[in-house]
Amino acid sequence: MMYFSIVGTEERKEKIRGIMNNRQKGLVVVLEDIYDPHNAAAVIRTAEAFGISDVWFVFNEGKAFNPRKIGSKTASYANQWIRFRKFKSTKECLTELHNAGYEIIATALTQNAESIFSANIKKEKVALLFGNEHAGLTPLAIELSDRTIIIPMRGMVQSLNLSVTAALVMYKVIQERMEDENKYIVSDEDAQKLFNEFEHI
Repeated sequence: MMYFSIVGTEERKEKIRGIMNNRQKGLVVVLEDIYDPHNAAAVIRTAEAFGISDVWFVFNEGKAFNPRKIGSKTASYANQWIRFRKFKSTKECLTELHNAGYEIIATALTQNAESIFSANIKKEKVALLFGNEHAGLTPLAIELSDRTIIIPMRGMVQSLNLSVTAALVMYKVIQERMEDENKYIVSDEDAQKLFNEFEHI
């Protein structure tokens, strides 16, 4: 478990600086209408482990929760190192992403869904969209997405839980980005902004 308890030491600051220098740029994870905060915490932990700095939440319905205060054990304190945003509607969230130039990729079983094994996900700005544990993504989320992808199932069980699905999709994206890693790492300026934001945690 990576948890910095000694605040203000030079060694700690250098550790944080090194991590922020290797953060992914242009990669956002979006969770729509998640019911169980522990599932969200598991996704947050994976995102942070892969160097993703931004996790956004959409709460169209149901009770919103503060991702900064959920599942410390589940998230292994990863929620300290993530920038969160919360939206009250899917349309608001995805419109902002589109306006910022993101390609929005939804995980959903649709007629035109691409297999994760063959999908090319190499745009410089990508938002990965995941739905809730029961119904998946809303029809509006799928409609407003640019593409949909699926993880093909070969067993009797035809679905995976949220955190596993998110982990596999994030891994796929990071794996593709490794082919030209420097292209997808934050700039020195953005790394410094991240360091300034998190050095006092």
